[in-house]
Amino acid sequence: MTVPGWFSQSYPPEGASAAEGIRNQLGRPELDLLTILVRESAQNSWDARLLPSSAPVDYSIDMWTVGPAHSAAWRELLLQGAPANGENFPLRKHLRQGPIQVLAVSDRGTRGLGGPTRADAAVGPERDFVSFVRNIGEPRDTALGGGTYGFGKGIFYMLSKPGTVLVHSRCRTAQGFETRLIGCTLWKSHVVTDAQGSRRYTGRHWWGDKSGEVVEPLVGWEAEQVAQRLGLKHFGAEETGTTVVVVEPHLDELDPQAAAKYLAETITWHLWPKMISHGEAPPAMRFSVRCNGVPHLVPDPRETRPLNLFVAAYETMTGTDGSDLACHKPKRELGRLGLVKRIMPPLEASRASQMLGIEDLIHHVCLMRPAELVVTYFAGPKPPSANQGYAGVFRAHESMDEVFAKAEPPTHDAWHPQSLERPESTFVQTTFRRIGEALVGLLSLDGIARSGSSTVALGAASSLFSGLVGGAWGIGGGTAYSKPGSTLRRPSKPDSGSKDAGPLAAGHSAGGQAPGGNAAGDPTAYAGPTGNAAAAAPRRRPRVQYVGEPYYDDRGSDSVLVQEFRLPVSGPQRVRIDLAVTLPGTGGRETDPPLGAGMPTLIGWEDGGGDLIASETCVMEGGESVLRALVNPAPDTMTEITVKVEAVQVP
Repeated sequence: MTVPGWFSQSYPPEGASAAEGIRNQLGRPELDLLTILVRESAQNSWDARLLPSSAPVDYSIDMWTVGPAHSAAWRELLLQGAPANGENFPLRKHLRQGPIQVLAVSDRGTRGLGGPTRADAAVGPERDFVSFVRNIGEPRDTALGGGTYGFGKGIFYMLSKPGTVLVHSRCRTAQGFETRLIGCTLWKSHVVTDAQGSRRYTGRHWWGDKSGEVVEPLVGWEAEQVAQRLGLKHFGAEETGTTVVVVEPHLDELDPQAAAKYLAETITWHLWPKMISHGEAPPAMRFSVRCNGVPHLVPDPRETRPLNLFVAAYETMTGTDGSDLACHKPKRELGRLGLVKRIMPPLEASRASQMLGIEDLIHHVCLMRPAELVVTYFAGPKPPSANQGYAGVFRAHESMDEVFAKAEPPTHDAWHPQSLERPESTFVQTTFRRIGEALVGLLSLDGIARSGSSTVALGAASSLFSGLVGGAWGIGGGTAYSKPGSTLRRPSKPDSGSKDAGPLAAGHSAGGQAPGGNAAGDPTAYAGPTGNAAAAAPRRRPRVQYVGEPYYDDRGSDSVLVQEFRLPVSGPQRVRIDLAVTLPGTGGRETDPPLGAGMPTLIGWEDGGGDLIASETCVMEGGESVLRALVNPAPDTMTEITVKVEAVQVP
C-alpha cells in the first residue's frame, strides 16, 4: 500500500503562480466566507450535475469534531513528510494542538472529478480533476453554467485556517468507477535554505502518492481505505460525486451549532430557485446540513417568509403574467421579470438576510442568470408602507448569459456594467433601467407614483399615510393575496350615546384605563337580578376595549390583520364587525364596492384560548381575556374596521 506524503511546489524556471495571488483572486468580497462557500460550492455542484439525467443533485454540508477513532489517523497520515516550518506550513500546528475540526461539502448525482490527473495530459474535454486541483483560472466549459473561471474553489482554502483541504471524489473512467483522494494546501510563498542552498517555493503543497515524478491522488482501493481511516463519507457502488473537506474552518466566531443553523438559512436565501418543484418535477437540488451528526433543517422557501414572496414572483415570471424586458437600441432581448406585492407583517431579519442588506422591509428583485442561481437581491425603491412589500425575480435571457457572466466579479454576487465595453455595458445598464421602470409601475396608482405625498390616490395603503385619514386610531392591514392589502383604522368619532364609547386613541396605553365602548351604539343592558337588588345595581352596557394597534400576523401561509380587544363587562356578549372602505382625507366611507372591486372580509374571531370561530357573529364571554378579530382587507383600498357588541339576554 502506498504511504502518502507531502510535496511542496518550488518555482520552475518558467515561473508559476504564488499561493497569495491565488488566494486573493476572490478579492475583498462583501459577503462573509460561509456565505461565499455556500454560493460557490453549490454552483460547482450544479455545473457538475450528471446530464442528461433529471435526478436531483444532493448537496450537503457536514461539520464535526474528529473523534478518537479517527484522530490518530489524521495526525499520522497528514503529518507524514509535512514541511517542518510551521510558519510556512501551519497545518502541522493545527493537527497537534487539540481536537480537529472539519467541515465537508459533498455532492452526489454529479460526475465527480474525472479526467487526467496531470495537467500536461489534460488536452481533451475531460479535465475536471486538473481544473479543480492543479490549474487556476480555466474558463468554464459548461454551457449556461454558473461558474466562469473557477475562482470559486479558492473559498475552500480561504475558509481553512491552515489553508488545507482534502478532495475525495468518485468518477467514471474508461475502466469503470474510480475513487480518488488528494490533499491540497495553499498558504504563502517562501524561501527554504538548506545544505544545497536557498530555493523559492510557491506556497502550494499536495498530499498523496509521491512515488512518481509528480504527486498523484490515491486511487481505487487505497483511496477508499484511507478515506475510511479518516472517517470520510463513503460512496455507494455506482455513486459519483465529490467531497471537499476543509480542515479547521473559520466560523466567523460562531459556535459550530450556530454556524450550522446559519449555513442552513444561507442555503435557502441563496439557492431557493433550486429548491422549488415545477409541476410534477422534483426540485433540481436537495440540501442538508449536519453538525456532529445533528441535522439542521434547511428552511422550505415556500413556507418561509419573506422568501415565499420571491417564490411567488418566480412563478409570476415563468407564467403568463411575467414580462419580457428588452433593449431597443441595439435591439436585444434581456430577460424576463416577475413582480408581486403584498401586505405583510414586518420582517424579522436574520443573520442571513442581513448579510444581503435585507433588514425589515422587502423591496428587492432577485437577479439570476439562466442557471437560476441567485446573483444578488437588487434593492428597488421602498414602498410607501412599512407594512407593504414587493419582490421580483429577473432571469437573464439565454442569449445574454455570457454578457451577464462577464459583468460579475469572481464571487458572482453582482452585475457591474462598468466592467464591460459597449454594447454589452448598455445591455446590463438597460436591464436595471427596465427593472426600475417596472417597479415604478408596481408602486403607482392611476399613473401616480406612491411617494408618500398628500396627492396620492385612493388605495395608498400605508401606516405612513395616517395623516391622510385624520384622527385614525389604528393603522394596519393584511392579505393573503399578491396585490397589496389595506390600511385599517378604527373610527375616530366616538359614539354619541356614551362618553367612553370611543375606541382607543393613538398614543394611549392599551391598559384598563384606556377608553373603550360600544362602537355599535346599541346599548342593550344585561338582564340583572330582580327585586331591590336589581333596583340598586347599576346597569352596565357591554363595550369594546381595543388592545393596542392592529398588527399583521401569519395564519398558515396567509398574512392577516389582527385587532385585539377585550369585553370588560362580564357575561356573554355577541360581537360582530363593521367594515367599510374609507376615502383619504375626507373621512367618507363606502360600504358597497365599485363594480369589480373587493371589500374587506372577516376571517373569524379568536377566543381567549386561541380557537378560531369562523362566523360573521359569535357569542364571547366578557372578562379580562384578550380576544381577536381576523380580517382580510380588500386589495388597493383603505378600510375602516369597527367591532360591535351587544349583550345576550340570560334566561
